[in-house]
Amino acid sequence: MSVFIALAALFILMIAAYRGYSVILVAPLAALGAVLLTDPSAVAPAFTNLFMDKMVGFIKLYFPVFLLGAIFGKLIELSGYSRSIVRAIIKILGEKRAIPVIIAICGLLTYGGVSLFVVVFAVYPFAAELFRQSNIPKRLMPATIALGGFTFTMDAMPGSPQIQNIIPTTFFNTTSWAAPTLGIIGSVFIVFTGILYLEYRRKKAQLAGEGYGEHHKNEPQTPSDIKLAHPLIALLPLLIVGLVNLALTHYIPHWYPSLFELQLAGMKESIPVEIQKITAIWAVLGALCSGILCILIFSFKTIFQQFAENSKTAIAGAMLAAMNTGSEYGFGAIIAALPGFLIVAGSLQGINNPLLNEAITINILAGITGSSSGGMSIALGAMADQFVAAAHAANIPLEVLHRVASMAAGGMDTLPHNGAIITLLAVTGLTHRQAYKDIFSITFIKIAASFLIIGVYYLTGWV
Repeated sequence: MSVFIALAALFILMIAAYRGYSVILVAPLAALGAVLLTDPSAVAPAFTNLFMDKMVGFIKLYFPVFLLGAIFGKLIELSGYSRSIVRAIIKILGEKRAIPVIIAICGLLTYGGVSLFVVVFAVYPFAAELFRQSNIPKRLMPATIALGGFTFTMDAMPGSPQIQNIIPTTFFNTTSWAAPTLGIIGSVFIVFTGILYLEYRRKKAQLAGEGYGEHHKNEPQTPSDIKLAHPLIALLPLLIVGLVNLALTHYIPHWYPSLFELQLAGMKESIPVEIQKITAIWAVLGALCSGILCILIFSFKTIFQQFAENSKTAIAGAMLAAMNTGSEYGFGAIIAALPGFLIVAGSLQGINNPLLNEAITINILAGITGSSSGGMSIALGAMADQFVAAAHAANIPLEVLHRVASMAAGGMDTLPHNGAIITLLAVTGLTHRQAYKDIFSITFIKIAASFLIIGVYYLTGWV
């Protein structure tokens, strides 16, 4: 019964998200409904001390990222930089290369360490402009951005700085470059198969006479009479964001002790700050501020008169995206604490093959919690020692465990209730009904990739 309760809560949230209901409202209701059926006396404490605690903790850390990311994307749009780059791309590559180009831009930003959420805000103006000029249905855009930002550069490519590729290092004593051959094979499979699928969908829509579409929400508002900057200048803010992010990620730990004691004159007690846990956030914030400053330096006159009104739109979008994702985070925390979830997690330990056990367990837990990092952390926290012991017994390098864990985390996590997916749809102005079918196809490709590299390892022994 407890397993049914946990799965029912998950099912309700997925259906509600797919049908367009706000997860800010539905996520706590579904989670607390599950708590009510499990232990009625725990409803109020679970809401205040678990759901809200996790939700507020997420917003505390990530709202500045959402805010600056939204403003950066809006400035890219208002300055005409997105249109300038798109025109240059179409002139060089032609209109038929729109999908691979957006995938490449997303991939470069993600592999450069830019947060997945920031990538969505930053790339959307480019994608909208390129899809419109190429007359590609807008409903294919979320899947395209997801393929570029949420898949191979997030967890398959060796050396990726994304958290999904960092978490396994603490459990297996590996580095982010673990199992490079398997990671590259998985990346090639994801990109090649994903592009084939999206191009098939584009051509099918083209044959049916479907174009970009009209009356879409949240469309970029670049003035038609704007003087466009040179494409190299337009690319500069994106380049600066990537480079500054990398630099700050490296230097911040050298500028501060591992534990910084915040003590100002008006404070009675000092506040300890663990620098390692906050370095990635500070690096992204500094990078976004640098990118925003770059745009203002080169295009202040173009932006000035429109910025006040349009910044309100950007801020509202950032607040909605942060609240949506924070609510999902709180939901995942409640579900992970239910006895039904523990039963599901425990039952998965009976799979004998360590690599299949790891891949299946992390995929399922990431799907239930709606979080790749959350599902992987729960799985490895409970079962890492078991995975390591089984791998040693089977002479499997721990690097392979790392790569399988990382790639599996980015599989089933992108179900309809996933926070990044909800943010992506909100930013692009589309609904689950319009765009999720293609996102799910990319999800299926990503799930298959984690099992593909297991097969490649057993067939070849490559690491």
